[in-house]
Amino acid sequence: MRLIATCKLGLESLVAAELRRIGIEPEAVADARVTFRGDFSAMARACLWLRTAERVLLEVGAFEAKTFDALFEGVKALPWKQYLARDTFIHVNGKSAKSTLFSVSDCQSITKKAIVENLRAAYRTETLPETGKEVIVEVGILKDWVTLALDPCGAGLSRRGYRTFNVAAPISETLGAAIVLLSRYVPEQPFIDPMCGSGTMPIEAAMIAGNRAPGLNRAFAAEEWPFLPENTFALAREEARDAATNPKVDILGSDIDAHSIDLCKKHAKKAGILVNWAVRPVRALASDKVGGVLVCNPPYGERMFKKSEAERLYREMRTAFDALSGWRKSIITAYPEFERVYGRRAEKRRKLSNGGMPCTLYQYFR
Repeated sequence: MRLIATCKLGLESLVAAELRRIGIEPEAVADARVTFRGDFSAMARACLWLRTAERVLLEVGAFEAKTFDALFEGVKALPWKQYLARDTFIHVNGKSAKSTLFSVSDCQSITKKAIVENLRAAYRTETLPETGKEVIVEVGILKDWVTLALDPCGAGLSRRGYRTFNVAAPISETLGAAIVLLSRYVPEQPFIDPMCGSGTMPIEAAMIAGNRAPGLNRAFAAEEWPFLPENTFALAREEARDAATNPKVDILGSDIDAHSIDLCKKHAKKAGILVNWAVRPVRALASDKVGGVLVCNPPYGERMFKKSEAERLYREMRTAFDALSGWRKSIITAYPEFERVYGRRAEKRRKLSNGGMPCTLYQYFR
């Protein structure tokens, strides 16, 4: 089977590395996706273990289509009976970019009609009741190339199951995990997020340190697929539980807002991990430890904070962060003049996006 791990632009190499860590060799790396081959067991492991991917998809087929007739015939020719029962409730999601067929709603409608016609012929029936289990079909069109896939995830992989409350402008779990991985954090190092919001990055750091599969405590849509071999996800979860460790870590999340820290404590408890939390402003940040890792997602002067307030905070950050001896710092922001205001050019920059907003990850290694 051909499988696809989708991700945010700029994180493809992280997803490929994650696949290799669970014994799966990537087939190809392209913009916002990594393809690989494997059986249903590999699919389940990818769903459970990928921290930085947005979704895992099971490809049904792919072809070129520049007209609705070509789309209909291409979809109709695929082996849908292999995956869909006579009573399957078919839900079609769609997206299109840089393609002749740009109307997503029309593409979704035509895709479903073609699948229905295929199944009517396959099951020799005029009616499909759609009273059974739901299966999500993804139709994606990029530069006139159509990819049809089944979505085994249901909710996106960022939904770990621990974050049930939010603060303003939260960072997603997948992006938070990516920043932790890009910071090159290892469990032996102290770790601080001085503007932790709802606690995503400290919690993700603790899960990485303990080799905890991020999808261990959530359900997946594929578990309801009638054609999925029995116990596929149960066996993958058992393997993941056996792989988890319980290292001693020094992880701190702090924030000026006491309500945010209350939420962090609830989220950490639900995730089943131990993190230290503190209510304090950035200017009060201090540590006598050497060689740690600091990550943060400060206000951008867009969704919250005025531009002048954000700039004042960036200057406070520079003063506080410079007092940390030998620490690596990774700061994500959409503020275009961050380096000028912060007063120091980054050693490395990486273009990312947060909630659809273009951002840059600025990294300082000394």
